[in-house]
Amino acid sequence: MMSIVEFFKNLPRKQCASCGHDIEEQADCYGNVCDDCNHPAR
Repeated sequence: MMSIVEFFKNLPRKQCASCGHDIEEQADCYGNVCDDCNHPAR
């Protein structure tokens, strides 16, 4: 059986739902859109 730490290490990187680029993960990152696509000027 895999340990919980190994499970989370093996998860794929989050990708932006709009453009497909990898998202820089943070402790409280719940969004699925990158900073560029989520910019208020867009």
